[in-house]
Amino acid sequence: MRSLALLANLDSGSGGAEQVEGKLRELGANVTAFDVRECEAAAGSGAERLVVAGGDGSIGYAAAAASEAGIPIAVVATGTANDFAAEAGLPADLEEACRLAVQGDERRPLELARAGPRPYVNVASLGLSPAAAERAHGLKARIGALAYPVGALRAGAEVHPLSCVVSCEGSLLYEGEAWQVSVASSGAFGGGSSLETDDSDGKLDLVVIEGSGRGRLVKHAYGLRMGGVEEQKGVLSRRCSSVDLELDESECLNVDGELIEARELAEDGSIHFAVTDDAFELIVG
Repeated sequence: MRSLALLANLDSGSGGAEQVEGKLRELGANVTAFDVRECEAAAGSGAERLVVAGGDGSIGYAAAAASEAGIPIAVVATGTANDFAAEAGLPADLEEACRLAVQGDERRPLELARAGPRPYVNVASLGLSPAAAERAHGLKARIGALAYPVGALRAGAEVHPLSCVVSCEGSLLYEGEAWQVSVASSGAFGGGSSLETDDSDGKLDLVVIEGSGRGRLVKHAYGLRMGGVEEQKGVLSRRCSSVDLELDESECLNVDGELIEARELAEDGSIHFAVTDDAFELIVG
């Protein structure tokens, strides 16, 4: 009988997390359940693997704890957008995802990014992305993942570019106003938007959308939704082992779908982004 430590976020997305424990047991697993905030306790419980039932924001901390404990993680996506699961090719169906968590044996090593002390697996962004997430929040219960593109449209019409200084591996890349700065691992965000990334190369994918006229935002939004924004005029992109970002500490970042004030991540007025290659193993098949 396979032993699992389950981290369940009962407040996330569809509410399916509350069903996961029972389904895992029905599949023959020995399950010990933990609150989603008890990552270290769950990873150190002696279980063979860690199962995360929640949205994207729950995965980074779980991955960090599993990495420290030397055990793999399985993800049962029960959030609203579930960008990480979609990008990794994990089952969207709850039954199939639980079966994979119990019976899957194929593992994929993945990198783990950090924004200051905060681990994450998808993207950390400032500018339009957190503004869109804030505007989408109240719509999730009514229209699900469609809340993200609707929120993005509202943000594009209402917000202004912000001032920042962005460095890649210690060298200045951009200083001035930007619509959006994204530091990506998997590159998936916003219910279907994406950046061109490799989440197993040990590099962060940095994209800066310069603060030019608002009229260009429609093209940038299309590039984010359909791919290829990195090749557009007014967009800078680099692959970096580290990124440093200076901005007003009152600004918010969207980190794997969660809004976090810059002051919570910054040290000496700058947020340092780093990445660890092959940091954790994900059950994929």
